[in-house]
Amino acid sequence: MSINCIRTLIEDASISHADKTAIIFNEKSITYSELFTKVNQITFYLKELDLPKDSRIGIYSNKGIDQVIAMLAILSTDYILVPLTKLLKPEQVEYIMNDCDIKCIITDKLKLENIEEINFDGHIISYETATRDIASFEEIFKYYNKPYTCNINGHDNAVITYSFGITGRPKGIVISHRNLIDSARVVTQYLDIKEEDIISGVLIFNLDYGLNQIFSTLYKRATLALHRFILAEDFFNHLINDKVTIIPLMPINITQIFEDDMHRIPNPELFSHVKTITSSGGKVTDKMIQDCKKLFSNAKFYSMHGLTEAFRSTYLDPSQIEIRPDSIGKAIADVELYVLNKEGQECKAREVGELIHRGGYIYKGFWNAPEQNAQRFKSIEILKDVINLEGHLTDETVVATGDYVYKDEEGYLYFVSRDDNMIKTRGFRVSPYEIESVVSNNFSQIQQCAVFSIENKQIEEEIIMVYSSASKIPSKEILFELKKYLASYMIPSRVIYKKSLPLVQSDKSQINKDELKRELTTN
Repeated sequence: MSINCIRTLIEDASISHADKTAIIFNEKSITYSELFTKVNQITFYLKELDLPKDSRIGIYSNKGIDQVIAMLAILSTDYILVPLTKLLKPEQVEYIMNDCDIKCIITDKLKLENIEEINFDGHIISYETATRDIASFEEIFKYYNKPYTCNINGHDNAVITYSFGITGRPKGIVISHRNLIDSARVVTQYLDIKEEDIISGVLIFNLDYGLNQIFSTLYKRATLALHRFILAEDFFNHLINDKVTIIPLMPINITQIFEDDMHRIPNPELFSHVKTITSSGGKVTDKMIQDCKKLFSNAKFYSMHGLTEAFRSTYLDPSQIEIRPDSIGKAIADVELYVLNKEGQECKAREVGELIHRGGYIYKGFWNAPEQNAQRFKSIEILKDVINLEGHLTDETVVATGDYVYKDEEGYLYFVSRDDNMIKTRGFRVSPYEIESVVSNNFSQIQQCAVFSIENKQIEEEIIMVYSSASKIPSKEILFELKKYLASYMIPSRVIYKKSLPLVQSDKSQINKDELKRELTTN
């Protein structure tokens, strides 16, 4: 079996750290030995389904130890894991199921009702015993006790994660087993993670930043303390009770932690054991940094920048976070970054250009999306005017990120904008076209609709919907209907009525969103 797969980490940890606590969740815990046993039981059952190699298996459930077991079990087979955030509505889950042809779905009792709304004829497995015709983890743990062995190639497809693309439909990115190992290796290196560390599992597991919490824990034989973030007070208790030392967060989480009355925040001495805070998935403000510094006084703060097409490009060293808080840092180990102008030349200091990612952590590509692959995954020939390609005998793939950045005189990078219309809010990327499509399909009385964003320091970008119709529709009515079809983070914060919407002069079929933005921001 390849050394570059998650399965190897589980097997090795069960031998070297058998009695070490692997996962904590509330009052429950599981050792590495127990984890390996349960993963094998679920894996054995999955293989008995006799699905074709590379079949996709989805996980659509709330967070818990069983969810992690399910993920590790799928990664112990030649099947492919498709994590689905619990925030998705049934229609969105159904689209992903059809897009990558999911053959089996693993869920919990709470999400079974959503699955029942979907026309899904594949296998269903529930953590808890639900009905006679649905297999459950509880039953599998009772009756499946045979040994399990496997042989996994590090270059095989391991995971497909979905985020919302410029077409208005979620696009899956394919990640190999080697990608998962490389990502865990580099993160544990620059964060200096030790086996005695306790990593907070507060992020959801739908994208690579969240999944990396699991794999970094396994890589260093550390402990993962799971937590479902609902209230700041509960989160603080999680950090104290579980003795968390490393906290991976998104900027929206930092905002949520400190949005309550500051007088209710616990004494910083209670968090003296926290040594590291990481943030990715959006812009970090100076207020976020200062709030974290006051409460977690012993912690180093790492700001990081990742891609859909590659695990991570940059991180900002904690020593620089207060000197240049707006910077996304420099390239991580095994990555070369270039900033190119439209002519393919490397940009000078302070000149804005497209960020090109070369080297490690590049994913395999978008699932069934040749146009997106052609747009983002490029031949190294695009760097021909920047690096010496003499003697290269085979081609190499680099990522044209679509991120527009600039370097300062010391080589630190600063993010400027995206080359598409994606909205970055609460740590998620949202397509305005997805929301506009739902409006078009469900509001026959709405004649025109424009969805865009304006800056909001607390959540990075605020989603705005402007529409025209014969008469005004109560905002509550519109929002109520949208909540049936869209994840909570996709719901507009403001719904605005106008008798008519401005059009682009050069193309009367397009709404002039720039003019609408100006009206909102100048009034």
